[in-house]
Amino acid sequence: MKKSSLLAVAALTGVAAMALAGCSSSGNDGNGGSTDAGADSQGRACVILPDAASSPRWENFDKKYLQDGLEAAGFEADIQNAQGDVNKYSTIADQQLTKGCGVMLLVDYQGAAEAVAEKAKGEGIPVIAYDRPFTGADYYVSFDNVKVGELEGQTVLDGLEAAGKDPATAVVVYMGGDPTDGNAAMFHDGAAQVMEAAGIKPAAEPTGVWDQAKSQTNFEQALTSLGGKVDGVWVANDTNAAGVIKVLQDNNLTGVAVSGQDANVAGLQNILLGWQTATVYKPVKDEATAAVDTAVALLKGDKPSATAKLDDGTPYIQVTPILVGPDKVKDVVAAGDAAYDDVCTPEVQAACEQYGVTK
Repeated sequence: MKKSSLLAVAALTGVAAMALAGCSSSGNDGNGGSTDAGADSQGRACVILPDAASSPRWENFDKKYLQDGLEAAGFEADIQNAQGDVNKYSTIADQQLTKGCGVMLLVDYQGAAEAVAEKAKGEGIPVIAYDRPFTGADYYVSFDNVKVGELEGQTVLDGLEAAGKDPATAVVVYMGGDPTDGNAAMFHDGAAQVMEAAGIKPAAEPTGVWDQAKSQTNFEQALTSLGGKVDGVWVANDTNAAGVIKVLQDNNLTGVAVSGQDANVAGLQNILLGWQTATVYKPVKDEATAAVDTAVALLKGDKPSATAKLDDGTPYIQVTPILVGPDKVKDVVAAGDAAYDDVCTPEVQAACEQYGVTK
């Protein structure tokens, strides 16, 4: 699909928002013991994160930034993690709704957020889709995910150029994310648009997953089918890229262009060591701040503003991603989104010094 089929960008003014309903059907005060949020409203933000396996960001960064931001604004935050279980996702939501939510902020997991959103809206509770889109949300807060894909596609082109490979004849494998994640198509389409405009045709494209071990197995099978020949791999995130890189290492394949996103520790190390070309850095704090601002506006009965919308008309509050190669790893560490001691382990220390990564 083309970019325009996924995302219709348009200026929005006076975006309509649902009126705040401060309580659940339980008959309680609906504030869950929340603190006074200024003179005009009280509320409790209910947040469900998806898992801890697809990316370390959810527990390490999103949880902290969301909680700190909501509490600093004077609201109570109930933040829980479904741990990759759709049934647990539903149970958490039911418990939160029983206690009372002024707004729900949901990261979808395999479609589980849709049913939760329907329940919440039935109680007059506005719903924010955080990071991943799903049907039924009132707002979507995320990075510009087509742009993320475009930066990943450019990563592959940059890696091929550095290796002196012609994109039109290069053997490139596509390793996407889980198709049940609405962002996966945006990543794919953004990357494909850039790569294929340069002449790349995918040599193999296994079914997408958000799982390092499965991605490793899928890539290994793809590489075998290609007779062990590969020049570039579009990989949707750093976790999957680590699986791909393990196969490259096992087969002594160097100089292969490899993309990723999230700027996680393993990804940053692979970039410094030359196994991964670059990653798309999505400062979690920026995304969490945008989500907090949206939630607080709804909790106060205000109307959040957005500059874009999804194809179904959902207001889309976009955050800008950043491409990070070896010379930019220091910026991620300096921002606090990766710890120096975690990145600059003994085997990576020389590369850290080479690229100016410091405490």
